[in-house]
Amino acid sequence: MKCSNDRTLRHKVFSMNGFLTDNQRKEYKQLHKKCRDKQLSDRIKCILALDKGHSYSEVADILMTDESTLWRWKGQFIEGGMEQLLKNDYPGKDCYLSEEQQKELERYLEQRICLSAKEVCEYVKKNYEVKYTSKGMTNLLQRLGFVYKKPKHLPSKANREAQEKFIAEYEELKSGKKAEDKIYFMDGCHPMHNSQLAYGWIKKGEEKFVKANTGRERININGVYNIEEHKVIVREDETINSQSTLSLIQQIMVLQASGMIYLIADNAKYYRAKIVREFLEQNPRVKILFLPPYSPNLNLIERLWKFVKKKVTYNEYYEKFSVFKEKIMGTLNNMDIYQKELESLMTEKFHLFPSDSLQTHIR
Repeated sequence: MKCSNDRTLRHKVFSMNGFLTDNQRKEYKQLHKKCRDKQLSDRIKCILALDKGHSYSEVADILMTDESTLWRWKGQFIEGGMEQLLKNDYPGKDCYLSEEQQKELERYLEQRICLSAKEVCEYVKKNYEVKYTSKGMTNLLQRLGFVYKKPKHLPSKANREAQEKFIAEYEELKSGKKAEDKIYFMDGCHPMHNSQLAYGWIKKGEEKFVKANTGRERININGVYNIEEHKVIVREDETINSQSTLSLIQQIMVLQASGMIYLIADNAKYYRAKIVREFLEQNPRVKILFLPPYSPNLNLIERLWKFVKKKVTYNEYYEKFSVFKEKIMGTLNNMDIYQKELESLMTEKFHLFPSDSLQTHIR
């Protein structure tokens, strides 16, 4: 009876609002912020809300659960604190790994890409004799900071030192040029006449469909981008070659009547063609600065091409190629309406590819 009376008394004390210390509130708020498991997150919110003075019925409405569940969570907290509350003590639920095992699992996953939570479950069962369901493993992976997404291609011959050298030269060029001098990032783009599927919000249980084209028609665009003014200059030709490159350069020279024109480009053959070199010798106010090999990450206009494709092709279908081309070129020729988006996207925060010897190889 004494034990029962003591427990009743403790419940009465803890049912009052303000039962947490300031340090506990701060600690639990930080814990909630980092928590990726919805059920565990709700438990933390329950304690914080009751501490703040909300009634059990109010908290139950907010968390969309019943009051008996809240009483159970509160009891677990009273008995063993937050550690006990967040312990997975339900029969048949997934078991937790120790902290050291979780660290080992993190290191394992950082060296490879597992295609499914089930694959990770099998690894954990084999190595630690701990059984997880796919849902439980998904929750664990999220708590460890992993997300389910596609990897990105990385040029196998990237040279980090060459990239760093280019950035240093680029910064030196910017600081030494005159006000009327302009720097442009130059590249070609070939949008294909087809819709491109992209993630979007679709009602659960329903399917959305986007029509696809069967043709292989594409637009051949050569263009430049000036980051200072967020200015885009493009031209569309039947093909991108040395002659179309000369036409683009001449178009830039007309639009910029004075000052040096610096063109930053990759190592495409048409940019290094003989007739282009001869033209530059005769027009010394235009210079092409070549990027290090295998470094598309340093060419800012690459971001612009992706931006335009996203605006035009993501989950969109154009039956006629003429309409598709009109939409692409119309977007490129009216980039001023996307000024704010470009200011945040087109920045000089260059992502550097690691050299081959420094790359994390996925087995």
